[in-house]
Amino acid sequence: MNTKFDVAIVGGGPVGAALAIAIARGGLQVIVVEGREPTLPDNAQWDARVYAMSPGSLDFIAGLGASQCIDEERIAAIASMQVWGDDGKASIEFDAMEAGRDNLGCIMEAGRLQTALWNVLLKESNVTLRCPARCESLALHASGTQLGFTDGQTIEADLVIGADGADSWVRSASGFEAKTKPYGQVGVVANFLTERPHGHVARQWFQKDGVLAWLPLPGNRMSIVWSAQTSLAEELLALDANAFCNRVTEAGKGILGKLELITPPASFPLRLVELAHTVKRGVALVGDAAHVVHPLAGQGVNLGLRDAQKLAQVLLSRNINEHLGELAVLRRYERARREDWLATKYVTDGLHTLFHPTHPSLTRVRNFGLTMTNQLPILKRQFMTHAIQ
Repeated sequence: MNTKFDVAIVGGGPVGAALAIAIARGGLQVIVVEGREPTLPDNAQWDARVYAMSPGSLDFIAGLGASQCIDEERIAAIASMQVWGDDGKASIEFDAMEAGRDNLGCIMEAGRLQTALWNVLLKESNVTLRCPARCESLALHASGTQLGFTDGQTIEADLVIGADGADSWVRSASGFEAKTKPYGQVGVVANFLTERPHGHVARQWFQKDGVLAWLPLPGNRMSIVWSAQTSLAEELLALDANAFCNRVTEAGKGILGKLELITPPASFPLRLVELAHTVKRGVALVGDAAHVVHPLAGQGVNLGLRDAQKLAQVLLSRNINEHLGELAVLRRYERARREDWLATKYVTDGLHTLFHPTHPSLTRVRNFGLTMTNQLPILKRQFMTHAIQ
């Protein structure tokens, strides 16, 4: 096996795979290191974890050729979004027509996006895949970065990119300092058959003990993400299927009628992870390795794909005499992405704080703000513009 590469990407999830395809097509020799191959359920099964894909993200993966690998019958467009405050009256609605688009994005199963990108990745002549493989050491040298694997083998690369998730090994091994803020919440996810059609509407309720999102799936199906206080999440996960369906129906005001569970509920802890810097000489971070935000805005995967898109652009447009791992090059990527990172963090963290069960006097303020935003077209348009990029 070749032991010298232009770029080594640790993490073959959607962000790492998309980045690898983009830069390999620009002529760089890339190795992708991943601990396990993605597994795709058969067509009778549904992935409990889904992504709310923005139009910008959809355009990016379409440009890579991955869209053609995804069955259109497994994707549901979002025509509009309805959000309610915790007083049961305040609300805001976003409609694709207001944004001058056919839709606000779509809901896609996580496993199908992953597999589609891998199907493209495996055909790229400039990409070497090591899977399953795990890194054990990372050392910076004047000539580049050396990665050591648990099987004793080593490789060298001009640049190592950490695309290995919220608990990034690359981030830790490279000495990046990450600030973590636990939210005291758990994301509970599951899929349902619905008695009534969802009308391609994404719905979200801010409640005193968490945030509940109903996301449209193809046909009379939907996926939920319930960002619940830990005590509520434990209660939900302990329910049998019928009781769980009843709780979700009740929390959503019965809008879609009777619910039938398709996939058993799964869960994951929620936290904010932020870094002062996401690049060092010879190392760059993307996706959840660089930032983790609250899922209430559904921006996690979109934020990561925008990282991949921008880093690819920076690497492929550098001057011929500039080294791939040169700090001046990598800082162009960091500067270009900082505004998006900060805006997403402030919106998601701010909304979580605002609707967190704190002082009762905040209730009137936060719900009034939600209603007022709905009545101000310019402000609504700014929110939509950021969400669909």
